Amino acid sequence: MRLSEAWLRQYVNPMVDTAGLVRQLTMAGLEVDGAEPAAADFSGVVVARILEAAPHPEADRLQICRVDTGGGEPLQIVCGAANARAGLVAPLAMEGAVLPGPLKIKRSRLRGVESFGMLCSAKELGLEDDASGLLELPADAPVGADIRDYLQLDDRILEIDLTPNRADCLSVEGIAREVALINRLPFRGVDAGTVAVGSQRRLVVHLDAPEACPRYLGRVITGIDARAQTPRWMKERLRRSGLRSLGPAVDVTNYVLLELGQPLHAFDLERLSGDVHVRQARDGELLRLLNGEEITLSSDVLVIADEEKALALAGIMGGEQSAVGGATSDVFLECAFFAPALIMGKARRYGLATDSSHRFERGVDPSLQRRAIERATALLLEIAGGEAGPVTEAVREDLLPLRAPVRLREQRIGQLLGLNLPRDEVADILARLGMSVEEDEPGWTVTPPSFRFDIALEADLIEEIGRVYGYDAIPRRRPAVASAMQPASETVLGLDRVKDLLADRGYQEVITYSFVSAEMQRRIDPEAEPEALLNPISADLAVMRISLWTGLLDCAQKNLSRQQDRVRIFETGLKFVRRDGSLEQRNTLAGLVLGSILDEQWGEKSRRVDFFDVKSDVEAILGLTGKSSVRFRPAIHHALHPGQSAEILIGDGGAGWLGMLHPQIERELGFEQPVFMFELDAGALLQRDLPRFAPLSRFPLVRRDLALVVARDLPAADLLEAVAASGGPLVRDTVLFDVYSGAGVEAGKKSVALGVTLQDAEETLTDDRVDEVMSRIVARLAADFGAKLRE
Repeated sequence: MRLSEAWLRQYVNPMVDTAGLVRQLTMAGLEVDGAEPAAADFSGVVVARILEAAPHPEADRLQICRVDTGGGEPLQIVCGAANARAGLVAPLAMEGAVLPGPLKIKRSRLRGVESFGMLCSAKELGLEDDASGLLELPADAPVGADIRDYLQLDDRILEIDLTPNRADCLSVEGIAREVALINRLPFRGVDAGTVAVGSQRRLVVHLDAPEACPRYLGRVITGIDARAQTPRWMKERLRRSGLRSLGPAVDVTNYVLLELGQPLHAFDLERLSGDVHVRQARDGELLRLLNGEEITLSSDVLVIADEEKALALAGIMGGEQSAVGGATSDVFLECAFFAPALIMGKARRYGLATDSSHRFERGVDPSLQRRAIERATALLLEIAGGEAGPVTEAVREDLLPLRAPVRLREQRIGQLLGLNLPRDEVADILARLGMSVEEDEPGWTVTPPSFRFDIALEADLIEEIGRVYGYDAIPRRRPAVASAMQPASETVLGLDRVKDLLADRGYQEVITYSFVSAEMQRRIDPEAEPEALLNPISADLAVMRISLWTGLLDCAQKNLSRQQDRVRIFETGLKFVRRDGSLEQRNTLAGLVLGSILDEQWGEKSRRVDFFDVKSDVEAILGLTGKSSVRFRPAIHHALHPGQSAEILIGDGGAGWLGMLHPQIERELGFEQPVFMFELDAGALLQRDLPRFAPLSRFPLVRRDLALVVARDLPAADLLEAVAASGGPLVRDTVLFDVYSGAGVEAGKKSVALGVTLQDAEETLTDDRVDEVMSRIVARLAADFGAKLRE
């Protein structure tokens, strides 16, 4: 919100400078983002009156003006402005003045005629973009006065960043109320008074949707002067608030919106047909807005209408067909209270964001409308004349919001703020906040004023007390917290330990969105139905992820596009899977690897990463669990290469997947090298088996190697499991140390070399016992897999 400091100080003027005022507001929770000058830097410009204006003898577009500057002889000024005329009061840059640019004004000769200064437009003073003519000042402006003093240009514009709950401060009056509160100054709101009724003309108002609009006021004003101009002081206040002047009727409604925080709207009375209805729109009904856009309405949208058509999008924007224009002499002025919940989101639906919707969505004081319409009427009559009819009010008192009393306990204030305030000081703060206070033994019963929508809980009141007392005045104290050590179970594997392991192996942790593209999600798993968002930020973030791979693939693409061709990343987070009609959240660990196995270096020849490199990383992770029942089983996954994918099992349950990205997805996403991924269920991963002590054997190890010929598609894991099962307790370890296929091995077969280590805890193994165990192993492998010893 943009706010003129000079305007604010007309309501309440504390004895602090701009910097002090900015700090006060910020510390009170109304953060001031900046304070910038209200006008460009210039000097030497005074209020002047043109006494005479005669045509220049040598130029059709120039005039020779005699100008009164308030002292001494009138000055001769040559001027080319179309509106230069006798009697006009305008700014004059005197000889030696410096205008924005900077531009220094000197005595000059224009087509043979001397000019002792320059009459200025608003653009030349840096006030507006309009350069069509001289800046016209009121006829009673003090001639000779410095224009900066007259227009109060030595002002600052405060940019206040309000939180959504402080709708009561979306006005000059609201900010002034806060400044008075902070500085313990008396405050009285704008005295709108009551305008004398000069006409009995009125329109009947019907509340056809009272839940959405429980209060609506309207007033007919006739005979306004269509040629009237908005006074300079009002234009300046609007400009400094970021609004441009659009004529008296519109300017007055905008001014009252800024002054009181109550949106109003003026309709051209001649364009209305019959009574006014506040109703829900009809499905398919069309409305052309003031910005020229035509929208199609739906039945959940509130409109202001007459007997024939919709006139305005209620609380958001008026319609073009009923807008006031340069020839408007009769207006219907409206002022209403709309329920925030029923206005919220409607402007955004149509791509709109207006000052009115901003306020109505956050909440407008339901008791403000009468004062606002009287204030707007008085200003409009003062500027443009006319006669005001009686105010027509339609209201459903039972549907207007009421501020419920809130209990406040003295003890609770001390617990939350850490200080003990005297009871009379607490009551004083609450009273200065405009609240009704009833004191009792444990505390107070507090009723918030109608403009404070955000006060509903005891904590809200304590927050108000804290900020008014001063956050910087609250003593700093360390919380008294018992520092008891919490038990740490050895059966739980810490997620940080897993992250440390991956970081040690060259991975980097990333965090991606939980919302992903539906198209990308279909690539990963076309059969799954992801949960769609009702109101997505964008089409690329429209569904909830069912795999962390979607985010990792997107991250990899961005890295490759930035010439990072070696990527090792992982992420932990939730994925969202629908099962049996309900949405499950599963904590997951996923990783992605592409590029070379090592960074470029001189000591080792680089090669591309392969399936088994990533499998070793996954095995290292699973090794932290201490589980001996981990297996990798060949399986098919939509997102993985059919020949390089495996399901990860812990016991008999699936714990995740590992493999290379499917070639088709790889091509579609533009990867030019293999991409390997893994995903593990964190719930299964973080359950660790307790290690158990076993005594070390004092007897030597014996190793026997086996070279077996087996089917090429036989998984080596099956051989290792069979060796462990058939060898019994003497088999301490089995290692696969060679795989060969080619010359000397028949087609469809491969040679697998296993190293079997045996040891007895009680005695030294003899050759006979070792031979017996190895024979049993070979027989089992032959029976189960048709394995033959290679000759």
